[in-house]
Amino acid sequence: MEVTKKKITKKRIIIGLLCLILILSTIGYLYIIYIAKEEPKPSKKKPATPETEEKKLTIVNEDSNERPIAVMIDNNIGNGRHAGLQDSYINYEIIVEGGLTRIMALFKDKDVSLIGPVRSSRHYFLDYALESDAIYAHYGWSTYAQNDIRALGVNNINGLYDEAPFWRDTSIAAPHNVFTSTDNLYNYANSKTYSPTTSNWKLLNYTTEEVNLNTPDSTITQINPETGEEETVPAPKEELLSANSIIIPYSYYQTRSYTYDNERKVYLRYMNDSPHMDKTTGQQLYYKNIIIQRVRNYQLDNEGRQDLDTVGTGDGYYITNGYALPINWTKSGRSAKTIYTYTDGSEVEINDGNTFIQIMPTTYTPTIN
Repeated sequence: MEVTKKKITKKRIIIGLLCLILILSTIGYLYIIYIAKEEPKPSKKKPATPETEEKKLTIVNEDSNERPIAVMIDNNIGNGRHAGLQDSYINYEIIVEGGLTRIMALFKDKDVSLIGPVRSSRHYFLDYALESDAIYAHYGWSTYAQNDIRALGVNNINGLYDEAPFWRDTSIAAPHNVFTSTDNLYNYANSKTYSPTTSNWKLLNYTTEEVNLNTPDSTITQINPETGEEETVPAPKEELLSANSIIIPYSYYQTRSYTYDNERKVYLRYMNDSPHMDKTTGQQLYYKNIIIQRVRNYQLDNEGRQDLDTVGTGDGYYITNGYALPINWTKSGRSAKTIYTYTDGSEVEINDGNTFIQIMPTTYTPTIN
């Protein structure tokens, strides 16, 4: 009898312990759920993705105030002897004496080891160096340029007197054989105590969003002839031009032209119908943006020296991604920035990429197809 009672008692103890464990487990589980509801876990931030990251320009460093350097480039040498024009972020081409042209290339935030051939200054190029607050590098000058550089206080490096940053390639006939580099020019500018930085360098109204001129803001509703249903489509732009081929005359024997590379979304450059090749890479030069700026020019002297009405207003075209739109330009003073606007008055947004500004005579008309 006692054995039976002991067994019953032991059994009850085991059952009691099991019940107690079950009750405690239930309480613990309920407590965990309660805590989880009352104290949610802190949210984890999602890692940044290309869609959420702030886009930055690639053509220049927006966070850098490195001062641009503007270099005068000889353009009477043939199509495969230029160095540095693919690495400059802005190029200007302007008429000079004899119906020829000269180029001014702007460099910033990039180490370019070979630039040239470097040639002499013409005074109206100063107006476009000043608007980017650039240090102006050249090898020689016209009397007009010499006077204006001194009168305007332009920070310049002239190879006739400042020989250190330049060298001659003896395999090329002078005067078409002078070259330099950004490193040489910046180092020499420092020795002349020119400011290496500026907050006034930005000229063009760049955007990191792709500019497609054939995508206007406004839309229209029309009937789809195939489905018979209404659909919303972009409103046509009467001024919009297809720009797969561009011809820009400077004189009766000097033309510049571009053809659009649809795959790369850039314009391939030609001089007098021949591909314009890079001396270093052997590749054809290409540009994301083309600005045609029509400016009146006239002869100054018996040497054929030119002058330009750089200050004032005029017209032209902005060309990118296979299309062109008419624009107006305004420049209020020689050192003032040129402002480019559409015909409705809104400022032109420029695609992130290198830009060739073709400042062409008003006596000629570009052909855009």
